[in-house]
Amino acid sequence: MSQTKKVAIIMGSDSDYPVVKKAGEVLHDFGVPFEMRVLSAHRSPAQVAEFAKNARENGFGVIIAAAGMAAHLAGAVAANTTLPVIAIPVKAKALEGVDALLSSVMMPPGVPVATVGIDTAANAGHLAVEILAVSDSGLRDKLDAFRKKQNEKNLDADRKMQETVREITG
Repeated sequence: MSQTKKVAIIMGSDSDYPVVKKAGEVLHDFGVPFEMRVLSAHRSPAQVAEFAKNARENGFGVIIAAAGMAAHLAGAVAANTTLPVIAIPVKAKALEGVDALLSSVMMPPGVPVATVGIDTAANAGHLAVEILAVSDSGLRDKLDAFRKKQNEKNLDADRKMQETVREITG
């Protein structure tokens, strides 16, 4: 088993924290080390580029970038690293996050950004775990156990539903 790489969670504004917190919680639950930063593609572009260029050497394996509205952060990060980048489009008032979603998924060829749904930071955390688990057998075992538990919970809910239906139909 190799040492688990860190995950960077970058948000364009500290107002994004209530959304990205869920990614941190998922990573913590899986024992994945992470760091959170507030770096803006528009207000601190040099620092975003510098962070992304040095991320691999600083022990990161995946970068999660959360931003709303124009949501250029994930693309700015991806332009400066070959590490996997996951975008979390954050809901803003004007277009309910659709603007951020489209900005995140419409990347030019050769500069991909994986994108989760609007405000779905937990899925970004799970995707980061899956990416790291490709080369980390301990993390892969934790992920397998998590999926098994999800399956058991779902099957238990199905059993209860079948009992409920039997009560209705006799």
